[in-house]
Amino acid sequence: MSPEATPSKSVERKWFPLESNPDNLNKYIANLGFDTSLYRFTDVFSTEDWALEMIPPGTVAVVFLYPLSDIQEKFRREENEILQKEESMDSSVWHIKQRIGNACGTIGILHALANIPEALKVAAIPSDSWLGKFYSSCPAEYSSIKKAEILEADKEIESKHDAATCDEQNQTNRGAIDDQLETHFVAIVNVNGYLYELDGRKEKPVLHGETTAETFLKDSAKVVQKFMERDPDEVRFTILALAPCSNE
Repeated sequence: MSPEATPSKSVERKWFPLESNPDNLNKYIANLGFDTSLYRFTDVFSTEDWALEMIPPGTVAVVFLYPLSDIQEKFRREENEILQKEESMDSSVWHIKQRIGNACGTIGILHALANIPEALKVAAIPSDSWLGKFYSSCPAEYSSIKKAEILEADKEIESKHDAATCDEQNQTNRGAIDDQLETHFVAIVNVNGYLYELDGRKEKPVLHGETTAETFLKDSAKVVQKFMERDPDEVRFTILALAPCSNE
């Protein structure tokens, strides 16, 4: 939902923002080609253990929404300066730059789904789906900017994103496209046993240490908790886990 997605000089565009609503996002990713009979986004109500224990074991990605307060923005700018000086990270981490205003919901989803375990990717993303074709067209080794250019040239994803923003399952009206929005989607993933925060407004993935398949959700919650502790007076945080579908 971030309006401050740094656009390219040649592509200055805005989309309507996605809502942080698991029902809507599950419908959206299904429309992109992801098999939601296997895994679905589900609300995580807190970073505390009681809430994490409500999620079926096996979470493979987390998407969370946080407020773009002055405190968070100051930290992001400082962190970006550090990231620019760091050496390149694991080339198997799929990261894309956000250069379309308010596209952070789609960027967060693309980050999450691109970095799920390979076996699940094969099972849940058909090669002839939009997701399958898009990921095939911009593999992880492409630069974040090159991936952004491929996304920006794709009219189908723009149309699918727009349909999701006005879906009847949304709990709020999408408003006007130039409305000032103050929240932003970020993904957290496990790639080769390391925990990465993926944000299209940042220069590269942010490494948060080691993780395992078993501890991933709890480790991700610790990352979200850092955002919350940085801005303790804010309440505009939501967390979604991409978790196995319950048999219930």
